[in-house]
Amino acid sequence: MTNLAFPIESAVLITIIGETVLKDRIVKLLKSHNVSGYTISQVQGEGGHGRRLSDLAGYNTNIEIKTLVSLEVSDAIFWALKEEQGNYALIAFRHNVEAFY
Repeated sequence: MTNLAFPIESAVLITIIGETVLKDRIVKLLKSHNVSGYTISQVQGEGGHGRRLSDLAGYNTNIEIKTLVSLEVSDAIFWALKEEQGNYALIAFRHNVEAFY
């Protein structure tokens, strides 16, 4: 099957993993860049800020937020997230993807 069979667009998939207390700020940031949709999940793991167990709602917990945006919007979001990184456990990464949405 060729790509001409269905509408595929180039996009950037951003994945943001951070403390649950950042949720409202990150959602506000995404909406300020006209992001049309995102997915939020509760996650657990271990990293430079120690183990995050997701054992108590809102305490010592992490979320993962995923969204599809343009390269330019991903740059702007990354710059804004970088400002929060010193104060909170936060990591973000991106991939170039092909998507239909």
